[in-house]
Amino acid sequence: MRIARFTYENSQYFGVIEGDPGSEVVAVVEGDPMYTPVKPTGQHVPLGDVKLLAPVIPRSKVVGIGRNYADHAAELGNDVPAEPLLFLKPNTTVISPGDAIGYPAQSTEVHYEGELAVVIGRLCRDVPVERVPEVIFGYTVGNDVTARDLQRSDDQWTRAKGFDTFCPLGPWIETDLDVSDLAVTTTLNGETKQAGRTSQMVHKVPDLVAYITSVMTLLPGDVILTGTPAGVGPMKPGDAVAVTVEGIGTLTNSVVAR
Repeated sequence: MRIARFTYENSQYFGVIEGDPGSEVVAVVEGDPMYTPVKPTGQHVPLGDVKLLAPVIPRSKVVGIGRNYADHAAELGNDVPAEPLLFLKPNTTVISPGDAIGYPAQSTEVHYEGELAVVIGRLCRDVPVERVPEVIFGYTVGNDVTARDLQRSDDQWTRAKGFDTFCPLGPWIETDLDVSDLAVTTTLNGETKQAGRTSQMVHKVPDLVAYITSVMTLLPGDVILTGTPAGVGPMKPGDAVAVTVEGIGTLTNSVVAR
């Protein structure tokens, strides 16, 4: 099931995406699928008539995983960590499909990082690997935008990863998906820059959730960015970056000077 958050005629809704590619409609529902039971309203709106929003705004945090693809670690001259390398992005980094990524004045080297994103569906802590599917609500597409020069200069990554607009999410949440071997592709102005597969992850999704919850409690709506394949690189104001995860969809954003 593909669950979208969107605006239509100046009001905000949740809905289920239905129909074949090119002729999709949104079946509007009452309630928030993440937190409450929902019921159909009977209203159907063409997908092209709505403004898609980030499908979730994490109430507490976005947890990122660094260097989780060996080729990406190598391209930046880093070793692969023996354990998942965790960092946090504030929820104020989250923006919607079609929104602009703001290029901050403090950086001269802002990079795209296309990723599979995991959306947590329930409060959880110390989750065994075998029970991880019980706490996952679904999956979406993420772009872990990074000021690479600040990442190199700072002792930790909060500033490099934490600027407003540095976490585009969308276009919707897919709740029923085998994510063990999906294509992850990023294009910049239509040119393919990243082409990896989730099977290349060093630490797989179940292991990541188990590891993170051994450290911190995850809340409903929290998002895990699972790492990026090789091919990261700079973007600049005026560019358009699009991240596609097979089985979910494409997340497109422009870049503007902040």
